[in-house]
Amino acid sequence: MEQLLLLIFLPLAGAIITALAGKSAKIVSTVISVASLGLALFIACNFIPDASTQFEANLPWIADLGIRFHAGIDGISMLVVLLTNLLIPIIILSSYKYDYKNPAAFYALILFMQAGLLLVFTAMDAFLFYIGWEAALIPIYFICAFWGGKDRIRINMKFFVYTIAGSLFMLMGIIYLYLQNPAHNFDIQAFYALNLDSAQQGWIFWAFFIAFAIKMPIFPFHTWQPDTYTAAPTQGTMLLSGIMLKMGIYGVIRWLLPIVPTGVQDWSCLAMVLSIIGIVYASLIAFTQKDAKRLVAYSSIAHVGLISAGIFALNQQGMQGAMVQMLSHGINVVGLFFVLDIIFSRLKTNKIEELGGIAKLAPQLAITFLIIVLGTVALPGTNGFIGEFLLLMGVYNYGIWAAAIAGLTIIFGAVYMLRMYQNIMLGKTNELTITFTDIKGTEKLVLYIICALIIILGVYPKPLLHLTEASVQHLLEQVHQKLTSVK
Repeated sequence: MEQLLLLIFLPLAGAIITALAGKSAKIVSTVISVASLGLALFIACNFIPDASTQFEANLPWIADLGIRFHAGIDGISMLVVLLTNLLIPIIILSSYKYDYKNPAAFYALILFMQAGLLLVFTAMDAFLFYIGWEAALIPIYFICAFWGGKDRIRINMKFFVYTIAGSLFMLMGIIYLYLQNPAHNFDIQAFYALNLDSAQQGWIFWAFFIAFAIKMPIFPFHTWQPDTYTAAPTQGTMLLSGIMLKMGIYGVIRWLLPIVPTGVQDWSCLAMVLSIIGIVYASLIAFTQKDAKRLVAYSSIAHVGLISAGIFALNQQGMQGAMVQMLSHGINVVGLFFVLDIIFSRLKTNKIEELGGIAKLAPQLAITFLIIVLGTVALPGTNGFIGEFLLLMGVYNYGIWAAAIAGLTIIFGAVYMLRMYQNIMLGKTNELTITFTDIKGTEKLVLYIICALIIILGVYPKPLLHLTEASVQHLLEQVHQKLTSVK
């Protein structure tokens, strides 16, 4: 219990310390984020990979309403807890070349968001989950609003309205489930045990699904994403794409499937169709993008569409593929946005047609960028391969035509990502790119860490699969058992 409480509250305390650290905020936030990573690794090393919930904290909070500070870690949450604590120090390190205005506030907001994310990924009480869900939104809003690019206020307001609207739907669903619970508490197991009829499960499904679909995002709830990713500062984009969208994926797995399995079964076909439409639509839009950052934003929508399709296939392969791909996607997309940030910091453009020939001047950047691109397109031997293979196997077991169309994400992704790499890194240099310099200092450190993770997890993914297997299997057994009892 003490380890989990420390894991959640260390970033929160760190945010307060960082806010008061002044010019030392960058160093203080780095130390705290590395300490959080060390604690997460300690918990992972002592984690028993079975279906049980471990390191559980269950403390009274608002007793009159049946609200408790109930949090714990199983194989599903362990993976996203590791992802969060791994990426935060990488994201902070990626900002070292910048001197942000009011750095204390900037780095404090990152740590505050980390605390909110960890609360979401460990909460076993629906009210606590909702608090974490909203707490993670507040800092990213201010990060994008204060340090974002052109037209950031309008874009950020659209993002805020989208996510708040989705959150309100989820809140209504949580309150309804609380009122249906004879124990009058928000405990996740009590919600799992509720005996709701088909109509009740149907509207609860949509109340939760809309909130999660916006956050992921999947078609047609995605329209906030490309503009927000482009206008946000690079570290904000990394937080959104690398970790925050995983809140939606995790929410579907942890809350939606076990609480309303009949609702999921009734609407899974539509959810699958929307996911597959998102794959094809986002891939086709990515082909037309002239800005590399927007291209990566649309590629993220396509990859998340495949993850969503794997979840709604409701089988072991699809679900485990989704878990592994959450981690792989987070690592790869942070790497992509960091490379584009390096290019932008030197040349002040991400327009693909204005670039070219950079590999001749920056061979280390070219090699690391290529490794990240290959991981993104799921080349065998990279971290992206095992997740996408399992996802496609899961979707194939759902339906061969669904798998055939969903599989286009790999083909399309390889074309537009490799074409982007070719146009940016290869060919002849021009008047703009002739001055380009290779990576150095923290740029090397960040890219080397990301490339090492891509290769290590690609060559030896067994620990990730072993970590999640029992929990995923147990969750699916719960879902299928409830569906069988209804029949």
